[in-house]
Amino acid sequence: MEHYNWNNGWQFTPVFDPALLRPSCPELELTPVRIPHTVKTLPFNYCNENDYQMVSGYRREFFAPREWEGRTVLLTFGAVAHDATVFCNGLRVAHHSCGYTAFTANLTNALRLGEQNVVTVRCDSRENLNIPPFGGQIDYLTYGGIYRSVWLDVKENAYLRDVFIQAEADGSFRIYSAAEGETVGCTLQAEITSPAGRRAVWPGELALPITGTLNEAHPWSPDHPTLYTLTLRLIRPAASGLPDRVLDEKSVRFGFRSLQFVAGGFYLNGERIALRGLNRHQSYPYQGYAMPDSIQRLDALHLKKELGCNAVRTSHYPQSPAFLDACDELGLLVFTEIPGWQHIGDATWKAQALQNCREMVRQYRNHPSIFLWGVRINESRDDEAFYKKTNEAAHRLDPTRPTSGVRCSKKSQLLEDVYAFNDFSYAGHGAACLPRSAVTPDIRKGYLISEYGGHMFPAKPFDDEPHRLAHALRYAAVLNDAAAQPGVAGSFGWCMADYNTHQEFGSGDRVCYHGVMDMFRNQKLTAAVFASQKTPRVPSDVVLVVSSTMSPGDHPAGFPGACWVFTNADSVRLYRGDDLVSEFFPERRGRFAALAHPPIEIQDFVGALLEKYEGLSHADAVQLGGFLNQLRRDQMEPSALVRARITQLLFTLKMNWDDLIRLYYKYIGVLGSPAATYRFEAVWRGRVARYVIREPVQRVRLECTVLNPILTDGPTWDCAAVSLRAIDQNGNLLPYCGEAVRLRVEGPVQILGPEVVPLRGGMAGTYLATTGRPGRATLYCQMEGALEAQVSVTVRLRSDD
Repeated sequence: MEHYNWNNGWQFTPVFDPALLRPSCPELELTPVRIPHTVKTLPFNYCNENDYQMVSGYRREFFAPREWEGRTVLLTFGAVAHDATVFCNGLRVAHHSCGYTAFTANLTNALRLGEQNVVTVRCDSRENLNIPPFGGQIDYLTYGGIYRSVWLDVKENAYLRDVFIQAEADGSFRIYSAAEGETVGCTLQAEITSPAGRRAVWPGELALPITGTLNEAHPWSPDHPTLYTLTLRLIRPAASGLPDRVLDEKSVRFGFRSLQFVAGGFYLNGERIALRGLNRHQSYPYQGYAMPDSIQRLDALHLKKELGCNAVRTSHYPQSPAFLDACDELGLLVFTEIPGWQHIGDATWKAQALQNCREMVRQYRNHPSIFLWGVRINESRDDEAFYKKTNEAAHRLDPTRPTSGVRCSKKSQLLEDVYAFNDFSYAGHGAACLPRSAVTPDIRKGYLISEYGGHMFPAKPFDDEPHRLAHALRYAAVLNDAAAQPGVAGSFGWCMADYNTHQEFGSGDRVCYHGVMDMFRNQKLTAAVFASQKTPRVPSDVVLVVSSTMSPGDHPAGFPGACWVFTNADSVRLYRGDDLVSEFFPERRGRFAALAHPPIEIQDFVGALLEKYEGLSHADAVQLGGFLNQLRRDQMEPSALVRARITQLLFTLKMNWDDLIRLYYKYIGVLGSPAATYRFEAVWRGRVARYVIREPVQRVRLECTVLNPILTDGPTWDCAAVSLRAIDQNGNLLPYCGEAVRLRVEGPVQILGPEVVPLRGGMAGTYLATTGRPGRATLYCQMEGALEAQVSVTVRLRSDD
């Protein structure tokens, strides 16, 4: 058994030429590339999807040693977008028509042993192909290229093709396998390794599943994502007392867990779990889908660690195995689905969709994080015959997981186990989601909200403060009402990050600003809605995000707008200068009472200050302060009843309206009045865990942060994600800073994308790709009016094999 990573040594041409099949083609202009690769890099916005629609070619030469005689040589592609034909020495050895699943080409019969050989890939990334997701309009870009890893395996004449383990929370398991080649007389051996390194072994036969129970198995869950390793060996018994021979072995990670959807919700290992997640696209600026595993894994970290999600939907196609590996490790539940977007094609198209379903289940069913198969085309019409086949395929290949399919219509035919509904009903007032009974045709089955938000109220990072706040409160409302409604298993917001899209969607610049993060994974305000739902275990887990910059000029007529705090702390203290204004606690009976950590509206900006500085009694100070806060909310236009009450109090205090206006200017403030300094403190377990200071900007600083500073070049190129933010002297984001940042790098990395990037909403980013050399690299970032910022990364080399 030999395994070779085949991500290096490829050559690329944007125009496929039959000459690529020949032993040599010196007349062609070929570009050396490393996998993952995109056929065309695109600008951040105002890109053109026609640029990546082409029939391109990849070519790799290699030497096949004579020692491969009598063995099986398999070449596997993690994903090629979207229609791939593979040739070896001019002979067609494989064809695959799905850009989101892996496939294998058997090179054995086409090889020339002891000679140079050539593998060629014809890659068709046009969007008029008669395969999913094409045929209609699509609200995302589909890109093109060999964008996931490639590897070569040299096997014996009998080998394991597939391994699947069904492992329950009680430690019981069933292991299924499929083998190829001359397997007569062969046996199996299963070995399960615990995280502590303990091993248990079971014998088996090819025709039968291996069954058993692992004593004291620890179940996999979001809080305790315990992973085990199964190693299955194909053994040929030896004659004449010689030792048995291991022909092949496969290792897979898995988890012991049991899951169930019922009318009352989702249960994992017998415990109800409320799903709180986001939808994810696997695309990135400039590179589209073509990013290495480390960047894919970072998204799982963002979702679980930063945003506090316990679930993700991989819309609208199977996504990177590296992303799923990270979900397994972190305890992030995954709802994955077959490729497609609304359109159902002809019989040929449906046959390919059914094949996609089979490939998705076979390739991903050992991931314990996956809890639900999506076997319908996203938002498609009912098609009973078609969807009976996809449901049957998923249940046959994996009886341990339920099926679902995402709908945008009520009372759709329910062939699946779970009704998944895109609920875009919320308009900013009233109930934030529809009653389950008004949507699903069978309330005895599971139900979840698969999308909400999104196009109904997109928010750009550079939108004004009231818009950004409204966006955040809408997501909080749906999260709350989904949690409050019995029988709703959970909800998935649309979506995790902004993404490039077709001209029919988005904001006209080919960007859908639907994310709670921007395309570089910088957090918008709405990200704090999700992050604040985490339960803190240590002070660093405490979230404190203040919606307002406390700048009156950011609001109509210069009146201060609403101020909300998104936090998982026990309380929030507000200081004006050195004076404590008030301490605020989450309202357990208010609009967001169903949330674990409701957002807190700051409504008192006066507190005891009138008593301290104006000489009023406590009772009078409280009453007058209340009216000042009321005037702030009413933008100095109180109702007749409130005006009458104010007038009566002023008479009692021997004050007039001019005195009231003076106090308002002093303690509340309007456009043109001196700005105060406010300090918000998050109090957790009796101590201040975090604070935010709001005051006029005195200094602009460029913050440059690298999220993964240790890079490994090999078995392919690696990449560092860099975040850029314009901040003030207190570390607050400056959302209206749009300065350009000039990037310069020294060392063994290169910048992906432009070397001058504008800040959008005060934020931007870049990526640093390794170049095959080790060492330390430094990125220098220069913005007009700010000191130069810099970050460093370290590149290590690892053998390609």
